[in-house]
Amino acid sequence: MGKPTGFMDYSRQTAEAAAPRERIKNFNEFHIPLSKEEQQTQAARCMACGVPFCQSGMELMGMTSGCPLHNLVPEWNDLVYTGNWEQAYNRLAKTNNFPEFTSRVCPALCEAACTCGHYGDAVSVKENEHGIIENAYEQGFARPKPPKVRTGKKVAVIGSGPAGLAAADQLNKRGHQVTVYEREDRIGGLLMYGIPNMKLEKHVIDRKVNIMREEGVEFITGANVGKDVKTAKLLKEYDRIILACGAKNPRDIKAPGRDAKGIYFAVDFLSATTKSLLDSDLRDNKYISAKGKKVVIIGGGDTGNDCVGTSIRHGASSVTQLEMMPKAPDQRADNNPWPQWPKVCKTDYGQEEAIALFGHDPRMYQTTVKEFLKDKNGKLCGLITVKLENRQDEKTGRMVMAEAPGSEQKLEADLVLIAAGFLGTEKYVADAFGIALNERTNVKTEPESYETNVKHVFAAGDMRRGQSLVVWAIREGREVARAVDESLMGYTNLGA
Repeated sequence: MGKPTGFMDYSRQTAEAAAPRERIKNFNEFHIPLSKEEQQTQAARCMACGVPFCQSGMELMGMTSGCPLHNLVPEWNDLVYTGNWEQAYNRLAKTNNFPEFTSRVCPALCEAACTCGHYGDAVSVKENEHGIIENAYEQGFARPKPPKVRTGKKVAVIGSGPAGLAAADQLNKRGHQVTVYEREDRIGGLLMYGIPNMKLEKHVIDRKVNIMREEGVEFITGANVGKDVKTAKLLKEYDRIILACGAKNPRDIKAPGRDAKGIYFAVDFLSATTKSLLDSDLRDNKYISAKGKKVVIIGGGDTGNDCVGTSIRHGASSVTQLEMMPKAPDQRADNNPWPQWPKVCKTDYGQEEAIALFGHDPRMYQTTVKEFLKDKNGKLCGLITVKLENRQDEKTGRMVMAEAPGSEQKLEADLVLIAAGFLGTEKYVADAFGIALNERTNVKTEPESYETNVKHVFAAGDMRRGQSLVVWAIREGREVARAVDESLMGYTNLGA
């Protein structure tokens, strides 16, 4: 859809980012959105390809191609192009409960699968999505719309991350009475305390949560289910329960000297910064400060990059990021064709800021920690790194990353942040309900099912799926809502 020749007539344009040296002065979002007129021009580039891989959400070579929510991208691109912004919002809201989140934090799987991007530049789908939802709030299209009829059924959702919120939103729209329990002091889960302000300012979350509250969803914070909230009480009070507690069990680094003072998990570092920022603009000093410190981040993913950007904003004297895997190619390889996810080197905002500030990319590829060094007081003072090489395992025949002999190197450090991913859900909630876990320590469900081994208890999001993207969490939340609704009513009219 869009203009038939738009992809030839117009060049791709995206929101400009503030210069790295300027944006590191605060924790605000730093992209300047396009005007409505510019957004309509970008929507015109959608080429009516007839094969919209952008909305497919297929698994290709172990990676997702296109949107897992099956967003009706060509349809709302056309509506933006023709200036029908309200209908564009209605089509977007049909598949996505939270475009205000995904348009900020999603890696844009849709754009990677865009047919226009096969031989040229992809349509700026993520930008168009952002334009639609922000215009909807400005014009009142996204106002509260409470359900007209209630079913009398009660559902408890444990966890207020994207999966829990999506499930709550869907079930409330259906007319069920939904209560969301959150152990932290603010609603949002991963969105609130796992993603830094620079990517998602927290008033954006509050805005949507307040609308859900006006539509009838009840939110209870400071409620740690499985500890201070008894599961027996919940099972008695509610017709169905959904567990959406995430996968917050961080993967540790086992190396000599791990007990040194000055080593933290990335999730604790990021969440403490956000909480202090929201509570006091960092004046309470209740966070792990990187100011003046030589920071080493173990992990080359999105969380590691967030640690880079946050450490720089604290005022770190240096930042180094260790990545076990080799550097991805700058150009797409022949064995990685479209519409597969492009396995190319990405320089994210934190790395851009490090380059601008320190003059070099902070990443050290094919490198890991062999030993943490500490002084006589037990305080971290450095670490020994080692290079890794791809080598065939003699026993299994598989290729593995192994230590390269003689590659040890000393690296100064007084703050280490471990961003090595997550192993699965925290076990105490599952234990409290008697929920079975699989070998990956995620909640076990039957294939294509969201119901656990405990009757009337369901699970969704990272808690069931394992660590994944916000967009996948939203999809799981929508699908578990459909499963719960069918279980309650004998049928469902909720869209997946």
